[in-house]
Amino acid sequence: MTGGAAAPAAPAAPAPVPEDPDPGPAAAGGPRVAVSVECADWRRACPGVEAVCREAVAAALAAAAPGAGGRRGEVCVLLAGDARTRDLNRRWRGRDRPADVLSFPAGPPPAAGVDWPLGDIVLGLGAVRRDCARLGLDPRDRARHLAVHGCLHLLGHGHDDEAEAAEMEALEVRVLAGLGAPDPYVLSAPGAPEDAQ
Repeated sequence: MTGGAAAPAAPAAPAPVPEDPDPGPAAAGGPRVAVSVECADWRRACPGVEAVCREAVAAALAAAAPGAGGRRGEVCVLLAGDARTRDLNRRWRGRDRPADVLSFPAGPPPAAGVDWPLGDIVLGLGAVRRDCARLGLDPRDRARHLAVHGCLHLLGHGHDDEAEAAEMEALEVRVLAGLGAPDPYVLSAPGAPEDAQ
């Protein structure tokens, strides 16, 4: 989804596991990042995943939207399974397969000084597990990368052509390096995450 598409209405699904109670950096005037765990297996596969996602989104916002015109960014991250990402991918992108990451931008930014609801990011555990097994990646590093990637999409970055993809990848690598994470494009096959956007 690009170009300010509205966030989708969530299809009926099991109730999410309650959010991690840590509010993240918003208490200090940083971005507000809500993380909901719909697929409880995320916590077993990737301990501390809520904090990993909050930290990654905050770092992406700091690098790609410094200052944000006095606005505080708001992002929701849903940690889901294959059924949910397949359904969303099919309904919103016409691709009938599970996704590792999907982004749903909320729309253009509001006036300066007003919190900025950027949109929603959905990470799919099944696809992440397959990526990790196939490429020998750590699940925390993969979740961190996908949260950064998804957040950059919310900010309007893309990878529709080579120049745009190179710019986005360079920004991802810089953000991840600042978090002490490895370069995902050295560890994995070239290109963006399989179903990112």
